[in-house]
Amino acid sequence: MIRVVFNQKGGVGKSSIAANLAAISARRDKKTLIVDIDPQCNASHYLLGDRFKPTDLSVADFFKQHLGFKLGSSPYAVNDYVTASAYKNLYIIQSSPELADIQSKLESKYKIYKLRDALRELSKSFDAIYIDTPPAFNIYTLSALIAAHSCLIPFDCDAFSRSALYALMENLEETRGDHNEGLRVEGIVVNQYMPRASQPTRIVAELIEEGLPVFNAKLSSSVKMRESHERSIPLIHFAPNHKLTQEYVALFDELNAA
Repeated sequence: MIRVVFNQKGGVGKSSIAANLAAISARRDKKTLIVDIDPQCNASHYLLGDRFKPTDLSVADFFKQHLGFKLGSSPYAVNDYVTASAYKNLYIIQSSPELADIQSKLESKYKIYKLRDALRELSKSFDAIYIDTPPAFNIYTLSALIAAHSCLIPFDCDAFSRSALYALMENLEETRGDHNEGLRVEGIVVNQYMPRASQPTRIVAELIEEGLPVFNAKLSSSVKMRESHERSIPLIHFAPNHKLTQEYVALFDELNAA
């Protein structure tokens, strides 16, 4: 299964959700890969910590090779871009700030299917693949949506997120029609949820009334997430019994219940 975590609005927790679901998957003895295609490299920093080096082989090098850049004495195979994390069964294709530098070249060459082909090859070796995306609808997110079987949409409960959600759904529908008819919206992940506050509960209820696929499991706001980021340790390893960790576990189980 190849899942993309995408919202074109920033600050909704894409990297946290992708990385923590991938870490739980690996903890459940599934060989799991996370692909970080966000130039901010948040998932790469989170999962690799001090081992993250922007000069190491990255997803930017994967795209550069397909643009004709000479990276070494011979072309790299897709497996060469995969790095093992410190955790059993958890691997990553790290990002690089260079993605921003080559974006216009990729767009002019229309290299939107290269990631799909690579991940379909890697899916023969991995049980689960999660793609973390930048907060924009650009060639990287389009490449990820073309490659994926399903999409998870992080959502924090405010009016701006709700407006962005409708635009996002239109982009997903267009991508499905033009490039990937098998793509499905697996669900909306409500993040930084405050169940005792009236606005979040009202907005979530209205989304459900509109027929949007909101997951039952919701993720609370917690300082524990910031501490997890600072230590570069996913929640399932950093604080396995914490309320937020258990909410992630519930979300993972809901995802994989079918």
